[in-house]
Amino acid sequence: MTASKKSIPPSVVRENAKDIAAPGGAWTFLSNHTHVLLCLYRAPDSTTREVAALVGITERMVQKIVAELVESGFMDVFKVGRKNTYKIHVKKTLRHPLESHRRIGDLLEHLKK
Repeated sequence: MTASKKSIPPSVVRENAKDIAAPGGAWTFLSNHTHVLLCLYRAPDSTTREVAALVGITERMVQKIVAELVESGFMDVFKVGRKNTYKIHVKKTLRHPLESHRRIGDLLEHLKK
């Protein structure tokens, strides 16, 4: 399977980064792990800097989350030239017992729209 050449345009990164500090508190319905997965699902060739700006976390935290997702079998990282590209294992089931009957790809497909 060939990797997509999509990446997140800088204007989208800047615009979304402004929205993170929205009023209503600091919590969100989805975890940073889900946000990172969603960014990499939408644009597998994104940089950690782009993902960090979209999610509203540091590049180091993105790297830590990616390492955890790789270790848990939710994704693989491939080196393509000087960049990484990410492959999400969409058939892997969600971890929590309440959602374990659903695949990560189902969630990501609904959220990517």
